[in-house]
Amino acid sequence: MPVFGANSPLDLIQKVKEYSMHDIAHKIKCTILILAGEKDRSFAGKAKTLYDLLKCPKKYILFTSEEGAEDHCHIAALSLANQRIFDWLDDVVLQSY
Repeated sequence: MPVFGANSPLDLIQKVKEYSMHDIAHKIKCTILILAGEKDRSFAGKAKTLYDLLKCPKKYILFTSEEGAEDHCHIAALSLANQRIFDWLDDVVLQSY
C-alpha cells in the first residue's frame, strides 16, 4: 500500500487498476527478466502485457501449478524462483564479458 500511496486495501486495488506501463515501457533499455505465475490473482496477465510492450533484450518465465509456483511472487516455490533468477543473472553477466 505505501508504494502506491494507498490508504486501504480497496484504495490499493483502485490505484493498481489505473497503473500502466503502456506509454513508458519503450523507454526501458536494459536487459530485463519478467516473471509471472499462471494463477497470479494480484496482477493477472500484467507481466505478459509488459513483456510484449518491451523493446529491450528480455526474457519471460511463466511459473506453473505443476511446479507449485503459480501464485504471485511464487511464494510456494521460492527456491525454484531464485534458481531461475540466478541462472538468468549468470547468463546476462557472462554475456557482458
